[in-house]
Amino acid sequence: MDIMETIREQVENNAIILYMKGSPNQPQCGFSARTVQALMECGQRFAYVDILSNPEIRANLPAYGNWPTFPQLWIKGELIGGCDIIADMHQKGELKPIMDEAAPAPEA
Repeated sequence: MDIMETIREQVENNAIILYMKGSPNQPQCGFSARTVQALMECGQRFAYVDILSNPEIRANLPAYGNWPTFPQLWIKGELIGGCDIIADMHQKGELKPIMDEAAPAPEA
């Protein structure tokens, strides 16, 4: 499968996905750590891709989303932004409602 197709499937098949350096439990840069903290404080589960262990995604995602830096947060197929945007949205109380709306309903 073409790498751009892989990225498209990841973005479309995960309501909330974060492309980051490292993992939520072990972020490998301060920007990823700050972003993960904001997402976790919103209380919704999210998928993630470690771009350090996926160099093809790291090389091609900036072209896919027309966004040059990491981390990148995608919600419902739309690029929300990077660390500064996510931190700002979280501080203003704008991030949690978007994540709550996007998150899959809990199974009964």
